[in-house]
Amino acid sequence: MFKDQITPLERLTAYNKNEAVDRLPCIPSVGNGAARVIGAKISQFRNNGALIAKAQVESYKLFQYDVVRIFTDLYVQAEAMGAKVMYPLDETAHLESPAIKDIADIGRLQPPNPYKDGQLPEFLSAMKIALDEVGREVGVIGSVTCPFTTASFLIGTEQLTKLMLRDPQAAHKLCEIALDANLQWAQAILDTGCGVTLSDPVASSTLISPKQFREFAFPYLKRLISYINSRGKSATLHICGKTNKIWEDMVETGAACLSLDNVIDMAAAKERVGAKVRLTGNVDPSAIMLQGSVADVKQAVIDCVAKTFDSPKGYIVASGCSLPTEVPFENIHAMMNTVREIGYPVTQDKLTMLRHK
Repeated sequence: MFKDQITPLERLTAYNKNEAVDRLPCIPSVGNGAARVIGAKISQFRNNGALIAKAQVESYKLFQYDVVRIFTDLYVQAEAMGAKVMYPLDETAHLESPAIKDIADIGRLQPPNPYKDGQLPEFLSAMKIALDEVGREVGVIGSVTCPFTTASFLIGTEQLTKLMLRDPQAAHKLCEIALDANLQWAQAILDTGCGVTLSDPVASSTLISPKQFREFAFPYLKRLISYINSRGKSATLHICGKTNKIWEDMVETGAACLSLDNVIDMAAAKERVGAKVRLTGNVDPSAIMLQGSVADVKQAVIDCVAKTFDSPKGYIVASGCSLPTEVPFENIHAMMNTVREIGYPVTQDKLTMLRHK
């Protein structure tokens, strides 16, 4: 059995400097699956920062991946601004209704206070607990749902889509309010000592056109990432689904790393933007990690590494999106163990040998 030789912080620090490491960094994006590690229900995370921290810390200890992400769902900022969120007993939360139904109500929207409003204080508490417990060996990050996606949760995705066409000024106003909320939330996260990861799923080219992305998502993303960079931190940007038509725009936001979904051709991404930004992701969270066998996981990881390990700015092995909560633990172990077996430096000969082992 292959074992890690250094801590995640040591690994990422060395990898960032192009120094020797024991293996490629690997982040399975366990998410709410961490509840199962401690025998909890996902709904118990609501307003319980201590339990969120316990689940994520214990999940990290079990699998030994390279970043601890304090995350349950995409809605915590929008909920703190008035959106209604449904919390099933043991499934990830979903949006029940947006904060406002009509643009005439936009005046009611105010950026939430991260230290007082909604569940935000509990998430900050979870970050601090995780930092105290494992922050000396592994990076701990908080999650920010980006301006365009947050705006969609404030008024509804369908309504926002209509506004972009019929009343673009109003759509920009919503995005500006969402950005203000994001900036305050990012500041609070950074003030704990944690890093930041960014999710903007509604900005996907699967949902809006590249032209709409450049007008309504890009400017606000760029300002958010500029702030994060001004604090001496870098950000990973995840946009779900098809993004190949906006890769260069994603790079121009200032993100240090692009997290790409499993529908993306990583070889093409490496060719087009790999010299400008680090790449991560692409292992299928559903067909492979949830429904596949240990052998399927091993093959998928090898395939992703083979395509991307020599990307000029580097590659972090990861799932293409957050893992479904029921992913078998043995598949997460298989992902980590495959990366350990591949080792570093990576060679095509080693990958070929492992394919047939």
